[in-house]
Amino acid sequence: MKILMDQTLPKSESKNRISNLISALDSSGMDWDTALVFSRVNLYYLTGTIQDGVLVLRRNGDMQFFVRRSFERAKSESPVDEIYPMKSYREMREHLPQDLGKTFVETEQVPLAMMERLRKYFSFENILPLDAVLLNLRAVKSQYELTFLREAGREHDKLFMEVVPEILYEGMNEAQMFGELYRAMMDMNYQGIVRFSGFGTEMQIGQIAFGTQTLEPTNFDGPGGMGGMSAAIPSVGSRKRVLGKGDMVFVDIGYGIGGYHTDKTQVYSFGGRLPEHALELHEECIRVQRDAASLLAPGNIPSEIYAEIVASLSPALAENFMGYKERRVSFLGHGIGLVVNEWPVIARGFDAPLAENMVIALEPKAGVAGVGTIGVEDTYVVRPGGGECITGGGRSVIEL
Repeated sequence: MKILMDQTLPKSESKNRISNLISALDSSGMDWDTALVFSRVNLYYLTGTIQDGVLVLRRNGDMQFFVRRSFERAKSESPVDEIYPMKSYREMREHLPQDLGKTFVETEQVPLAMMERLRKYFSFENILPLDAVLLNLRAVKSQYELTFLREAGREHDKLFMEVVPEILYEGMNEAQMFGELYRAMMDMNYQGIVRFSGFGTEMQIGQIAFGTQTLEPTNFDGPGGMGGMSAAIPSVGSRKRVLGKGDMVFVDIGYGIGGYHTDKTQVYSFGGRLPEHALELHEECIRVQRDAASLLAPGNIPSEIYAEIVASLSPALAENFMGYKERRVSFLGHGIGLVVNEWPVIARGFDAPLAENMVIALEPKAGVAGVGTIGVEDTYVVRPGGGECITGGGRSVIEL
């Protein structure tokens, strides 16, 4: 699949995305004159290259992509024709009016200092939030995008079923497992990093932990936990926690090819069987995932899916569903694509109907005292008949 990794964004794909963005802005209900795109992921989505620059879209149809670094690479990678080098925002004045009017900006991602530098050369009537518009566009995948996602899902499942069982050994610590797993991923077609949205989010590939380490509190907004390396590095894995007989192994990682991610979780038991009550809760999580997946059809409402699933839980699973004690999260699944945590979210408050070719990870999990976090996660494509799983589907605890 090397062709996937090396492939550049087709011109037709870029044109469709930019056209869809302009149409979405026109139908947003907000009067606008200009849209500025700064963030690396959104620049890649629209232009096919990740550079230090800004894409400027004008309501009159004008478009310019100004690149500070690297202009040469942008020219070689991007199908966009209107690419201009710049060393300072001042140089944009040669192509743009001084007053940009009502301007859409990624307000959740663009630092205030960056906007202040821009204000030295341009004025704005007012600033409008662009983030939600782009998240809604990115939520529905094209066939081009689904090609990457399906391949990532195929390799993701192979990694969990064939590779992880071979790298575990008694006495290894969590950090060593992280290293062995990462090496194995790089021997496949893994892209080397996992991208998350959210201010200050740091996560190398995901959460890897043994036993009750998965119940440890974490700043990451997910149902699992981990102690991590230290207070300074609360991720990767502990060098102190070693794998012993009877331990549960929790692997929740993203897997990316060509910028596109799938998300999957698998629980293993090493050298012994987990307690029956934990296994029963795990099997119920598989049932929950299957029921939720059947509802991933166009027109269904994420908040209603969430409510229906939560109402179906047994008291035993409901007690620590999606976390442990007071550290439970309030969602069942999330969109995924160029970053792991995209829209839509299967949660209260997400009332826009699902659309075909949205891609969603469903991750019913629960903390079990004295054991760890059990449950499953897989990635699905929204289809008329319900979610199509592209990562293999939820499986029972794998005994090693």
